[in-house]
Amino acid sequence: MTSLPACPGIDRHAHLEGGLDPRWVRDRARERGLAAPASLEALWRGEAVPFEGFIEAFFFGCRFLRDAGAVRDAVRAAAARLPGDSGAPRGVDLWVSPHLLVKQAAFLRLDELWKGLDEGIREARRAGIRIAVIIDAVNHFGVDHGHEVLDLVLPERPSWVVGFSTGGLERVPFRHWAPVFERARKAGLRLAAHAGENGPGGNVRDAILDAGVERIVHGVRAAADPALVELLADRRIPLDVCPTSNRALVPDLGVHPLPRLLKAGVRCALGTDDPGVIPTDLPGEWKAAQHMGLSGPDLETLARNAQADAWCLSAPAD
Repeated sequence: MTSLPACPGIDRHAHLEGGLDPRWVRDRARERGLAAPASLEALWRGEAVPFEGFIEAFFFGCRFLRDAGAVRDAVRAAAARLPGDSGAPRGVDLWVSPHLLVKQAAFLRLDELWKGLDEGIREARRAGIRIAVIIDAVNHFGVDHGHEVLDLVLPERPSWVVGFSTGGLERVPFRHWAPVFERARKAGLRLAAHAGENGPGGNVRDAILDAGVERIVHGVRAAADPALVELLADRRIPLDVCPTSNRALVPDLGVHPLPRLLKAGVRCALGTDDPGVIPTDLPGEWKAAQHMGLSGPDLETLARNAQADAWCLSAPAD
């Protein structure tokens, strides 16, 4: 009997703020006499909640990122969810929301955020784990917010900040966001977008054609449109797929489209998304993919895509 491929060591999509270890969050909350919101408790139990409830749960943990040490701990948590060292490349493409932490909530200064990230990234590198940071703006906060995010991060951008993305609720059309993405591109950042998750599949097309993004996060709703699937395959657009998160936050998804997308030639790879809010790790996502009935060759393709399109593996070493 032929053995199946091992879990790849690349987490293609994880959020720093959504990846805080639940025990760490409980300890910090207990120290401050705070109770986790019902939405977060539900997600920790493996229950689905509306997307707005997820946002509430996500923001609860953010309040504990008050200094560089807490940020370093968050990077450690992301690295710890990778499989053990098998000699294959290991790394994380890590989404970070500096404007939320530094400006909107004012939990810590930008230099503290950069310091904690740098310490965590250097520590991970000593363990053979590469980490690249993608700056995340919030779609539903609007275009002016996007420019404010770039105003904040571009003047003294560390070398490990390699990309710019939008997340949040998919309410503002990507054609409106196009000037922000273009500014990020001219500054040397690669472009990604959360699309086709809490919004229609057509948002994936708009993110690619109107905003010029080169990578889609989630994109699961695109699978219902054959022409859009063909566009993704023809343009070789990487798709970061997060099965556990999708099950929790896209309740009407039905049968997960990952096998169909792979069969159509879309460059899918796995990510954990917000594994501190919706508990999982990369081996758990690999098992979820296997349970979808993927063949050995399909799994090999999934593992190959994980490395080929990972930004952490092509980011500067220092």
